Amino acid sequence: MNANLELLHKIAQKPSRTIIGLMSGTSLDGLDVALCEISGSGESTEVQLIQFDTVDYSEEIKSEIRTVFAKQTINFQKLILLNEWIGVLHANMILECLDRWGIPTDKIDLVASHGQTVFHAPKILHQQEKFPNATLQIGDGDHIAVKTGIITLSDFRQKHLAAGGEGAPLAVYGDYFLFGKKGENRIMLNMGGIANFTYLPSSSNPEEVFVTDTGTGNTLIDAFTRLSFPYKAYDKDAEIAKQGTINLSLLEALKADEFFLAAFPKTTGPELFNIEYVKKAQAQSKTQNITIEDLLATLTRFSAETIASAIHTAITNTAYPIESFTIYMSGGGAHNPLLVDWLKELLPCTFSNTDVLGISGDAKEAILFAILANETISGGTSDFGTRKGIPSVSMGKISFPS
Repeated sequence: MNANLELLHKIAQKPSRTIIGLMSGTSLDGLDVALCEISGSGESTEVQLIQFDTVDYSEEIKSEIRTVFAKQTINFQKLILLNEWIGVLHANMILECLDRWGIPTDKIDLVASHGQTVFHAPKILHQQEKFPNATLQIGDGDHIAVKTGIITLSDFRQKHLAAGGEGAPLAVYGDYFLFGKKGENRIMLNMGGIANFTYLPSSSNPEEVFVTDTGTGNTLIDAFTRLSFPYKAYDKDAEIAKQGTINLSLLEALKADEFFLAAFPKTTGPELFNIEYVKKAQAQSKTQNITIEDLLATLTRFSAETIASAIHTAITNTAYPIESFTIYMSGGGAHNPLLVDWLKELLPCTFSNTDVLGISGDAKEAILFAILANETISGGTSDFGTRKGIPSVSMGKISFPS
């Protein structure tokens, strides 16, 4: 047997595995690095977060990624150069974290790398009948494996696509394994650049579980904050939005897109929700001259109302009363007090954060990719049924260091 396969076989048989989960989202703020100890698999998965850090992206890194990010027309050479460059960059960030934590690379069993999404194109967005759902994440896994010397799993979303999904959201698998609880109705709401939620009914039946994007989370708020205040990456604590007033005409124009009428599950990204989207809505509502404070207040309300509407629709189509659900928040939006207050106003649910369940909301997505890697190596037996959007598959391509 090949020595790499022998090592992988040994890792799969261990009572627990030490896995580094990596996540960099559409907000482009940096790389989340979660060092996890994972035992079991599927519904018996147990995770201990050993270390966590977010390695900030420099302005140079953000600028390079934005040359190809969510753009229909790009320099193709730049894309392939970035694929290799991001892989090496993420590998170096892993090594820097391990050095800072005082942990040698030979103590790590696996790296689970999400990569950097540069374009997401489900059929609901590209609308070309002969082409399937598609998505692209860069940051080559072979570069990470060779540079770190650690077996690396990457490119998780392609198997999801191949099995009939849209390549996102993948949170449902880890959410169900970690947070599903018989007797409690839960919504795991992640508010990153794009917002999504996993529906976890009290039955704990995996065939009832589902996940969907709701639309924009922070991406529009962040984009217009940067546009007006180049020294600000985002509207911290909604300080700017709190000074504004919601413009109802603009809000209605923002909510008029057909995406919000499409059936669940569905996915989206900055390919739809971008500066041009807002400017088009402003032109339609004749609100081009509103203040930045009013604009950010309206964009924050837009996120709140579309998230709340999606959750309300999902729950009212079930046998469970909406008041029986607890919403556990994670992602950058969970730190936006105005967004959270409006969600509480719009939904008669109990609100909390994933931290109370023992998983840091900031680290959650990176941890979820570590769980996906664990499933590929040691699990893969959970059955989510045959419904659209949640194929029962193991995900991730395996890269060996040698």
